[in-house]
Amino acid sequence: MWRKTPLYLKILIGMLIGIGIGILAVSTGTSWFVADYIKPFGIIFLNLLKLVAMPLIFASLVTGVAGLSDVTKLSRIGFKTVSYYLVTTILAITIGLVLVNTIRPGKFFPQEKRAELLSKYAQDIESRKIEAQSIDSDTPLQFLVDIVPDNIVKAASDNTNMLQVIFFAVLFGVAIVLVKNPKVDAVKDFVSGFNEVILKVIDLIMMFAPIGVLALLAGLICDFSGDNASDSLQLFATLGLYALVVIAGLLFVALVIYPLFLRFYAGIHFKDFYRTMFPVQLVAFSTSSSAATLPVNMEQVEKGLGVSNEITSFVLPIGVTINMDGTSLYQAIAAVFIAQVFGIDLTFTQQLTIILTATLASIGSAGVPGAGIVMLIIVLNSVGLPVEGLALILAIDRPLDMLRTVLNVTGDALIATVVAKSERAHDYTPGMIDEA
Repeated sequence: MWRKTPLYLKILIGMLIGIGIGILAVSTGTSWFVADYIKPFGIIFLNLLKLVAMPLIFASLVTGVAGLSDVTKLSRIGFKTVSYYLVTTILAITIGLVLVNTIRPGKFFPQEKRAELLSKYAQDIESRKIEAQSIDSDTPLQFLVDIVPDNIVKAASDNTNMLQVIFFAVLFGVAIVLVKNPKVDAVKDFVSGFNEVILKVIDLIMMFAPIGVLALLAGLICDFSGDNASDSLQLFATLGLYALVVIAGLLFVALVIYPLFLRFYAGIHFKDFYRTMFPVQLVAFSTSSSAATLPVNMEQVEKGLGVSNEITSFVLPIGVTINMDGTSLYQAIAAVFIAQVFGIDLTFTQQLTIILTATLASIGSAGVPGAGIVMLIIVLNSVGLPVEGLALILAIDRPLDMLRTVLNVTGDALIATVVAKSERAHDYTPGMIDEA
C-alpha cells in the first residue's frame, strides 16, 4: 500500500505528522525530545540533498552542453533563459511594490513592538550587516568577477559557489563540443554515466523524503515556539498583515503570472503543471533551499513535463542562482514595509531603485536558507533605509522563506518548460508523471 502511494502524498503525510509532533511537543514541554531525537533526521535529509547538488550540476550541465551539436544553439538557449528569468523577476518585484503601497501594512505596526524587536534582534542584525558590507563594498561588476573561480575544487566544496561551478561546467562542455577528437567520446561517456548514477542516488534519497520532511517541520515548530507557544502566536499575529501581503504577492505570481506564461509560451495547462510540481514544492517548503531542491526539480521536470535533459540540465541549475522571483518580491515588500514603520515615504525614484537593486541582488544569490536577508540589507542601503528595521521581520522570516523558496523553484521549472517549448525540446502528454 505505502509503496504504491505517490511521492507527493507520502511527503504531505510526513509534513502533517511533523506539524502534529511539533505542536504536541511544545504543548507538553518536550521540545528537547524533538531537538535531540527527531530533528537530526531532518538535518541528515537536508545534507543528503546538498551532497548531490554540486555533482548533479556539474554532470548534468556538461552532459547537456556536450550533447549540443554547435555552440550557437547554446548561446541561443542561454540568452532565452536569462531573458525570461529577468522578466519574471522584474514582474514579481513590481507586483510586490504595488501590493505593499496599496495595503500599507507598516502603518498598522504597534510602536511598542517595534522597540521590543529592535532590542531582541540587535546582535543578529550586526552580524548580517558585516556580511552585507563585504558585498556592498564591491565594484558594480563584482558579480562577473565572482562567476569565474580561481580554484574549481575549492568552489565545488561550497554550495554557495554554484555559479562558479556552472561557469566551469559550461566551459568544460563547450570545450568537449569544440574538440574534434575520438578520444573525447570517452570523456562524454564517463560524464554521462556519472550523471545517470547521480540521478539514481537522488531516487534513493527521495525514499527518505517523508521522514526527512517530518523531522524538519517538527524541529522548526519547536525552534519557533520554545516552551511557550502563546508568545510565538502573539508575535506572528502582530506581523500578520505584513505576512499576508507577502503571501498575497507570492500567490498572485503563482496563480496569475505563471499560468499566463504556461498558456501562451509553454502549451501546458496550469493544473497539470502544478500537479507535477507538487512534490518539488513540498521539498522546497520543508528545506527552504532552492539548491537542495534542485535534484527533485530536475527529475520532475524531465519525467512529468517532458522537458529534454539538455534543457533541464542547463536552465534549472542557472535558475537556482539567478532566478529568485519569490525572494525578490519579498525584498521589495520588506523594504517598503520597514520604511512605512519608520514613517519614511519613499519616492518613485527610490522605488525604481528597489526594483533595480533587488533584480541585481538576485543574480548569484546563494540558493540556501537565509540568503535573502543578506541581500535585503543591500536593498535597504540602496534607498537609505535603516538596516535595524530587519528586526521587525526576522521573527517571521523563516516561514516566509519557506514559501518564497516554493515560488523560486516553481519559477525555475516554468522557464525550463518555456525554453524547451521554444526549442522544440518539449514532449509533454497529460499523465506523464503517473506513468513515470
